[in-house]
Amino acid sequence: MELNVYLSGEIHTDWREQIINGCQEYDLKIVFYSAVTNHEASDGAGDILGAEDNSFWRDHKSAKVNALRTKTLIEGCDIAIIRFGDKYKQWNAAFDAGYCAALGKQYITLHDEDIAHPLKEVDASAQAWATTVEQVVEILKYVGSN
Repeated sequence: MELNVYLSGEIHTDWREQIINGCQEYDLKIVFYSAVTNHEASDGAGDILGAEDNSFWRDHKSAKVNALRTKTLIEGCDIAIIRFGDKYKQWNAAFDAGYCAALGKQYITLHDEDIAHPLKEVDASAQAWATTVEQVVEILKYVGSN
């Protein structure tokens, strides 16, 4: 079985590469997709539509252009992995989790125990809450095995 997996959330660590590499070790048939992880590229996505002097309008246009990508990839995925890091609040990740829940998309949250309380509603709708990349890889191995 081939799975389409969307990787959402925190962009300051290499958790995406760890999951991809872990799944490759098991030769799992998974196609991974991701949000744009380059801050400048993401923040400037709306610049395609013309420069803005006002940061609100630049952010607004960029959010809409980014949403085209995000919504398309979430709608097409079989499973989303949504990572919440401990350094920054990932409002976009929470939004992605809510969008998955609204669409009935399967998702796994990945975060440390110390932020379990603020994420209780997000975790309650998830099919699993993992605290390590290895747990995510094992879940994907279980789901994707023949």
